[in-house]
Amino acid sequence: MSEPTPLFKQLLAEFAGTAALLCAVIGSGIMAQRMSGGNDGVALLANTLATVFALYVLIETLGPVSGAHFNPLVTLVMWSKGQLAHANTAQAATLFIAAQLSGAVAGAALANAMFELPLLHLSQHLRGGWDAAGQFTGWGQWVAEAVATGGLLFTILRAPEGKAPALVACYIGAAYWFTASTSFANPAAVMGRMFSDTFAGIAPASAIGFVLAQTLGAALGVALAQVLSPKKTSV
Repeated sequence: MSEPTPLFKQLLAEFAGTAALLCAVIGSGIMAQRMSGGNDGVALLANTLATVFALYVLIETLGPVSGAHFNPLVTLVMWSKGQLAHANTAQAATLFIAAQLSGAVAGAALANAMFELPLLHLSQHLRGGWDAAGQFTGWGQWVAEAVATGGLLFTILRAPEGKAPALVACYIGAAYWFTASTSFANPAAVMGRMFSDTFAGIAPASAIGFVLAQTLGAALGVALAQVLSPKKTSV
């Protein structure tokens, strides 16, 4: 039997994986914006493909190390179910989340650096919230984030063994297009994308609404997965 992976290696995997994911999301968004000639559909398609491919590779390569959460809500759900790969403690879950959030910021900085932009600059891309005139707009994007995150957690929990990398990547790719928010579905993604004023960014004013919607959606996704799970029968 192989020895459990040390916690520091798992934290490094979560940091590096989240950083790489956000670098792919933001970097492809910048490249797509520059090359699409103002066609948002083409830009979104390019952004989607890069994200899907990167997500699949990262889950396959880092999943055996840390579980490849790259998402604080996934970590919290796995902790609540006693399924953290190292020690199922609140301290381990907190460290996982810290690694993910710091990795997201590092990934944003790396993407910005590659395109010779300021390493960290706040986005002005409002995605739901109160605009400059004090009007509330974009509540549909918050609904979309609840749907996107609920579907993500449902997919993770119901995926057959060995199929999660492909199914998660496919779901996120689809949700880029069927949700009004382009499917962040991840508080760490919100954190990283706040620091890039580009196609993939999100204004800090919209961040809290996104995270609250994601949290609600995650709870609903977990509940649905639980309801649909087969009942265990006694022998």
